[in-house]
Amino acid sequence: MKAKPGELPQLLKKRIAPVYLVSGDEPLLVQECCDQIRQAAKEAGFADRITFHADNHFDWNRLGEELGAMSLFAEKRRIEVQLPTGKLGSGRDLMERTLESPPEDTVLLIISARLDAAETRRKWYKALQAKGVHIPVWPIEPDQFPRWLQQRAGMRGLTLTRGALQMLAERLEGNLLAASQEIERLALLSGDGTVDEETVEQAVQDSSRFNIFELGTELLRGRTAHARKIISVLQLEGENPLGFLSVFTRDVGLTLELHQAMAKREASTGFLKQKGVFQLQRAKAIESAARRLSSDQLQQALCLCSDADRSAKGLGRTGAWHHLNDLATLFGGHH
Repeated sequence: MKAKPGELPQLLKKRIAPVYLVSGDEPLLVQECCDQIRQAAKEAGFADRITFHADNHFDWNRLGEELGAMSLFAEKRRIEVQLPTGKLGSGRDLMERTLESPPEDTVLLIISARLDAAETRRKWYKALQAKGVHIPVWPIEPDQFPRWLQQRAGMRGLTLTRGALQMLAERLEGNLLAASQEIERLALLSGDGTVDEETVEQAVQDSSRFNIFELGTELLRGRTAHARKIISVLQLEGENPLGFLSVFTRDVGLTLELHQAMAKREASTGFLKQKGVFQLQRAKAIESAARRLSSDQLQQALCLCSDADRSAKGLGRTGAWHHLNDLATLFGGHH
């Protein structure tokens, strides 16, 4: 079956399915859905956890052997499969066989990028819907973001005034991970649960650290020295750049599209509005990079974002922050 993220808690209370698929390109929401499944499965006795990262070079026989093996001492277990491409590829046959008769001692959790329409028409996916649960996670649209912020604040016992909500929405647009962190900080600072504009301003002034969502603007504007300072502080504080990278990669892609559109004499303002970029600071930063950098440089930036993303997931030889410093150098350049 297919279900919305909001329906997941009730489904988990009713029963633990043999297989779950959580797909989407919003890391925070995907992570939270997976955490709910992990916790429910753990409480149901599925204590052991085995993880596989199924990239393009993955040997699916490894997963097949694990699925075919009995758990040690008959322990129930959770097997997680990270699917960064959103495609099973050569693993389809194995998944089809597994889903025909899922092992009783195992909960299979597949964590995937957004599935395309072709993948959802395949036999393995139909078998999964028959035996398990698919939770597709969709990005929060810009016009829904203030409501999401208010709901998120409510979960922490906070009420945002209209001014505070507008201020936060402008600062945090599109970055759910940063928004979640900001709400946590405000919960610590707010005495009576009400957050107004003054509380938000105070939170900014009291923060001795840089916020990770400020880094994107500094990179796009080519402020290399300041960007490197932010990177250094965030690295020392143990920040995870994964959420930032998903948002920044999207903005670099938009920058490349704008660069190509301007080459055809298309107006930047109209283009950005059409793409849903309404926040002035973000729009200016994207336009600045599109005018300053070449198409090849922006393509290179996308490759560096991909390298940093892999490193943040523990797959690269070089740390993610190293690639972010390379991005700072690249964006500080010109044609």
